[in-house]
Amino acid sequence: MNVKKGISDLVLLTLEKSIDGYVIFEDFIYNPLLERPVKKSALSQALKRLREGGLIELLSDEKLAYRLTDKGKEKAVLASLKFSEKEWDGKWRLVIFDVPEKRRQARDLLRSKLKQWGFIIFQQSVWGTKKNCTKAIRDFIKSVGIEDWVMVVESDNIGR
Repeated sequence: MNVKKGISDLVLLTLEKSIDGYVIFEDFIYNPLLERPVKKSALSQALKRLREGGLIELLSDEKLAYRLTDKGKEKAVLASLKFSEKEWDGKWRLVIFDVPEKRRQARDLLRSKLKQWGFIIFQQSVWGTKKNCTKAIRDFIKSVGIEDWVMVVESDNIGR
C-alpha cells in the first residue's frame, strides 16, 4: 500500500468514525487503526494534501482540530470499502431501492456510486456486495437524503 495514500485514507476513516465529527492532530498519532505510530511530518503532509483537496477543513488553528467536508465523507466511504476487503465474513450487503422519479438525480447518483464501489447488480434496483460496508452505505444514503426509499440489508442467507 502506498504510505502517503494509506495515511490519508486512515485520516479520513478516523474522522468519519469520530464521535464529535472532528479530531485533534495529536489524536492521529495514537490512532488504534494504525499498526504503528505515524511520524508527525508524514501526518502533516497527509493533512495538508487532504485540506488542499477539499476533503477536510481546519476547525481550530490553535488546537489543530480537523473535520470532514461532504467531499471528504464520500472519499471516506471509498476508503472504508477498500479497508473492508479482508476475508469475507459470510454476509452479503444488499441495497434495495425505489427512489421516485422526482429524485431521479439522487437515484442515478446512488446507482453510479454502487457501481463505482464494486457492487453487483442483481436486478435494476437491487445491488449487492460481500464487502463489510453497511454503516458507510447507510451514511452515504442519509447524506444524499434518500433514506426513505432505500433499504440496506445484511444477510448470510442469500440464494438464487
